[in-house]
Amino acid sequence: MNIFITGSTGFLGGELLVSLAKHKEVNKIYCLVRAISEEHAIIRLKHVFELHGDEFDPKKIIPVLGNLGEHDFSETLLSNKTIRDTNIIVHSAANTSFSKIYDKIVEQVNISGVNELIKWSLTLSNLHTFMYVGTATICGKEAKNRVVKEEESPNLKVHHVVKYTYTKMMGEILLTEHLPKEKVLIVRPSIIMGDSRDWLPRSYVILWAIETANKLRLIPVNGDSSLDVIPVDFASNSIVALLFASRKHSVYHISSAQNACTSSARIMKAIEPTFPGLPPFKFIQQGMISQIKLWAKGKLPEGSELYQYPEYLAYWESIFDDVNQMRILLAALEPYLEFAQLGQVFDNTRLLNDVDFQSPEPGHIYLARSAKYLKNIDVFAGAIDP
Repeated sequence: MNIFITGSTGFLGGELLVSLAKHKEVNKIYCLVRAISEEHAIIRLKHVFELHGDEFDPKKIIPVLGNLGEHDFSETLLSNKTIRDTNIIVHSAANTSFSKIYDKIVEQVNISGVNELIKWSLTLSNLHTFMYVGTATICGKEAKNRVVKEEESPNLKVHHVVKYTYTKMMGEILLTEHLPKEKVLIVRPSIIMGDSRDWLPRSYVILWAIETANKLRLIPVNGDSSLDVIPVDFASNSIVALLFASRKHSVYHISSAQNACTSSARIMKAIEPTFPGLPPFKFIQQGMISQIKLWAKGKLPEGSELYQYPEYLAYWESIFDDVNQMRILLAALEPYLEFAQLGQVFDNTRLLNDVDFQSPEPGHIYLARSAKYLKNIDVFAGAIDP
């Protein structure tokens, strides 16, 4: 079989590419890559394999130059005769920015890009599966402190924390409107955070939020709210297993569920021993983020509740050259805090039944092994370019 994959140089997509390349039944993998030349694309793809010593086979891994965000992208694909024998599309690419300034770009890539892929897919005579990598968080803000099941989404009536989850919901809707149900496979990972393997991560995606909270120490979120996080290797292994499984459903959560969920407090407690000598983690009301912003600007009124934490205010003054810079971190961190506050847990019964998997380790267990890598993260760079 021949697979066309998007996002092959990304965090999850890179893992999917390496895993798929090891399957003997896979003949060729066409990898959509943004690059200035085929040589540049090959360098990028080789880097994905080299990061963990995986073998790159140039006869099997074939770059396809293109940009999911360009207009009339389907025409680019249609003009490429090489990829007409595609049997499976694995669409894992997305613009995952939470920043509002990128909302138009997020919509262009995540909605228009999917639409262009669908147009091309309809011309493929041998296509039997279009796998769409979505997100379980399309369930919206209304689902709070409970277990969410696959059949609850997509729901056009819900409200979203960020534009990203809205666009991923719309991508699902487009797919089910235009393709036969038997050809559609939708996988919805929960929050992919880090890697359960004890090695340098391919990417620090989402770990940025942990390091930012680690820097602040006084964290405006309910630390006890349930948090459904999974490592990237579990996400990748589950998705690939589903692709080759005898499936009973067309939509699956890839999640920790109730038996393996965690919380912000558990995660921070787990990483605390790696950073001795710092103030202990303390969780305060989410609404107090506005007081922290005012304090950073030097405009917090006398008598405000935040002044009850002088140890943390002194600590911030000692670690930041300019405390006003904290506002950059807080603006970028806010959506992550809102997600953490929702207490959403995603049912994974379908996954465990159909691929005979066990749930992953809880986040506070596997993330403790990643704590040593947090020091490599530039929190301000991550906040400016999320």
